[in-house]
Amino acid sequence: METFIAVLVLLGLIGLSKIVNRFIPFVPVPLIQIGFGVVTAAFPWGIHLALEPELFFVLFIAPLLFNDGRRTPRAELWNLRAPILLLALGLVFATVLVAGYTIHWMIPSIPLAAAFALAAILSPTDAVAVGALAGRAGRVQLPKSVHRVLEGESLMNDASGLVAFKFAVAAAVTGVFSLSQAIGSFILIAAGGLLAGAALSFLLIRLSVFIRRFGMEDVTVHVLLQILTPFLIYLVSEELGVSGILAVVAGGIVQAIEKDRTDSPQYKLQLVSASIWSVLLFILNGMVFLILGISIPDVVSVIYRDTAVDNLTVILYVLAITTLLIALRFVWVWLICMRSARFKDGGKPSMKSRIITSISGVRGAVTLAGAFSIPLVLDDGSPFPERDLIIFLAAGVILASLIIASVLLPLIARREEDSREESEQAAKSQIVENCKAIVRGGTAEKNRVDAVPAVSGFPGTLPALQEIQNKLMITSPDDKYGKECALKARLTGLQAERRELSGLIDGGSISSEAGQAMMELLDHKEALLTRGLDSQLRLSLDKLGRMFSGIFSKPLQETGRSGPLPVGGIREAKIGMCRAAIGAIQEEMNEDNREGYGSVAKRYGMLIDRLKHDQGGNGAEQEEGRQLEWKLEAIQEQRDTVQRMFEDGTLGRRATAELRWFVDELEMAIWED
Repeated sequence: METFIAVLVLLGLIGLSKIVNRFIPFVPVPLIQIGFGVVTAAFPWGIHLALEPELFFVLFIAPLLFNDGRRTPRAELWNLRAPILLLALGLVFATVLVAGYTIHWMIPSIPLAAAFALAAILSPTDAVAVGALAGRAGRVQLPKSVHRVLEGESLMNDASGLVAFKFAVAAAVTGVFSLSQAIGSFILIAAGGLLAGAALSFLLIRLSVFIRRFGMEDVTVHVLLQILTPFLIYLVSEELGVSGILAVVAGGIVQAIEKDRTDSPQYKLQLVSASIWSVLLFILNGMVFLILGISIPDVVSVIYRDTAVDNLTVILYVLAITTLLIALRFVWVWLICMRSARFKDGGKPSMKSRIITSISGVRGAVTLAGAFSIPLVLDDGSPFPERDLIIFLAAGVILASLIIASVLLPLIARREEDSREESEQAAKSQIVENCKAIVRGGTAEKNRVDAVPAVSGFPGTLPALQEIQNKLMITSPDDKYGKECALKARLTGLQAERRELSGLIDGGSISSEAGQAMMELLDHKEALLTRGLDSQLRLSLDKLGRMFSGIFSKPLQETGRSGPLPVGGIREAKIGMCRAAIGAIQEEMNEDNREGYGSVAKRYGMLIDRLKHDQGGNGAEQEEGRQLEWKLEAIQEQRDTVQRMFEDGTLGRRATAELRWFVDELEMAIWED
């Protein structure tokens, strides 16, 4: 039961971290999650999890790297293969040698072999941490080529770092080391991992095809097989004695190649698979950083209580090692740039790109998991020298690298203005054009998954869309006062509608059931307009009050008519609500706000004209329900598109806010229709 409660708490903290990031966007989500983990574990009654390295790698790292292998553009990685390999292999071994000797010189109590082990586990950058900071959080717009180099490096250097760590630990434990054996084992483990991952992934793909040929088109079975794929590949590869990490990366790449080659028509499978993977990866990413935070207090407490170690000196060691790793990385990148101009398309890499690449070498949970895997004793039975100190130094470097990258990257990589504006304008155009496609009728049913659903019936919306597009395409928009006036007018109109509707329900002109449905619609429209916390709280309290009022008043007295109300009656009620809204808006109108308030009043007048001229009956109710479902599905797809663009760094926060406002406007038009 305790484990179940701990998992629920962690899941809740993952969701809370995204909400907190909404209010403090300058703090990356990974740091917020690490902070939550530290707070959760800091109290005696908090959550305490023992980090088991093998379980951690198979449960978290395997699916995350598998997904990165599926998503990372293969053509771009191949074009950047030289700098990626030099970073993933050359820099790792250079770090082991230089940092290993430096750590042993700085802290003589750590033997040379153990210092090499610490340097080895600090050498790989973390794919999850790099992905969280390098553009996906929407804060940092890294140059595209730098982003790809960082992704490719983090996919491959785990294997080289962990192999080097394995041999360094073996040398520390046994006192025996063979360079030729280490090189041969590395080649075997790396090449074997790539081959095993590709072969296993291909076999699992063929298994899925084989199952489908038997007529088993059940989407859940095929999605389950996809989810199990990274775990099976990792476990089998590790059992064969090769790199499970490289195996899952190769498996993900093979999956992506097969998907591109076959161009499968299984749209429902693709849609369900994408949705499930999205939720799964969101949870796994959050869990990695939460577990990292939960592990830190226990690591710190051991060193803090150790009287043989000066706490300030240990912190200085952490800062010195972090600085050394960044400086070594910068020198290595400089040397690569002297021989290659492939970091940036068509030109020599700038100093800015070199600094960004150096700072972006973030260490993460892979480093801490490796440090925890250090054995407790040597072959002779004596304790492993300075094991607790090594774990503390690893945790300290992880935090320091994350904090440095979080602080400096937004300053150094602050928008490459031209490319940023171009990408935002292109994204805005894409969203607007998709919405126009919805209005015109969209795409055919067979293409609904790839684009947007076929939707029609937005009377008078195309001109409004064109007007919104013109506003969104302005580089520096800002009729803030006009927007504020229009928003106040719309809220005034909604309040007047709500008062008129309450009077109709109390007077018996409309049934309580129909009135409640219409009141819910008003609440939904107000929720779309009001994003402030105070407005949302007031709206929630109003809904709660009506709910309790309905519970306690209905048994005593039935208000309003009972039974179904003809469409004509609802139409007349809505016309009355619109007239009440116009009256309330006109009362507040003056010379300063005339333009904003007048446009909203005109909108209500157009709605009254539509209600008077549209004399449709109840017969089309089922078809209209289907159209409403399609329209709302299309709206959700638009919101998902905006969110994806925000998370991958294509859109900044301002552009994202504008497009979310636009999608809300479109949904308002749907509900009014």
